[in-house]
Amino acid sequence: MPRFYCPSALGTGQSLDLPAGTARHVQVLRLQPGDRITLFNGGIEGALPLGGEFTATITRMGRSEVQVHIDSHAPLEREAPRAVHLALGMPANERMDWLVEKATELGVASIQPLATQRSVLKLKGERADKKLAHWQGIAIAACEQCGRNRVPLIHDVLPLTDWVQSTQIANRLLLSLGSDSCPLQQAITANPGGPVLFLSGPEGGLNAEEEMAARARGFLPVTLGPRTLRAETAPLAALAALTLLT
Repeated sequence: MPRFYCPSALGTGQSLDLPAGTARHVQVLRLQPGDRITLFNGGIEGALPLGGEFTATITRMGRSEVQVHIDSHAPLEREAPRAVHLALGMPANERMDWLVEKATELGVASIQPLATQRSVLKLKGERADKKLAHWQGIAIAACEQCGRNRVPLIHDVLPLTDWVQSTQIANRLLLSLGSDSCPLQQAITANPGGPVLFLSGPEGGLNAEEEMAARARGFLPVTLGPRTLRAETAPLAALAALTLLT
């Protein structure tokens, strides 16, 4: 059954016109009245029931609008056992798009894009806003495909030096090539509960000053093994490994 993100308060027995973006997606697939679809709203604050997914039947197709009737609600969540947040020195070109898509499939709770000294991708102003909307759209599409009912939040781009001073998550891990880095499994075993925050650098990694600033803020350097992984590979490997370790 096709799945669609519908950022509206949803309830069993309700009839509603789908938001414009969702309606266009339904029309592109050439669905017709009587066809059944799955809707999820990501758990809109204040909406009851919160989260899960809804089975709906298309009742009317117009030129630009689609009306549905919501038949039932299932309180299904397919989230990771632990909330995992990624803070990333943005890789260049399409690599960030790919990273957002795959991290969403692997269950990431949020992504914080960071501007670092070695970042190739430089974003600010209107261009940053457009990129942020683009990445959030990629996350939504990945949720539609993989079955997640919670859409990860893509935060506004921040300079690493500002962000690192404000983060509040207690279990902070820095993906590092430093000789004193401990194995990821050891770090996870030592802190088996609560959210996890991974900090990963761009192409070329964080510079020495940035890594020292992260360590000073309580980030524990961890290693994923003897090989040097690409900027878009390392955080995904960490996500996948954490899924197996929890």
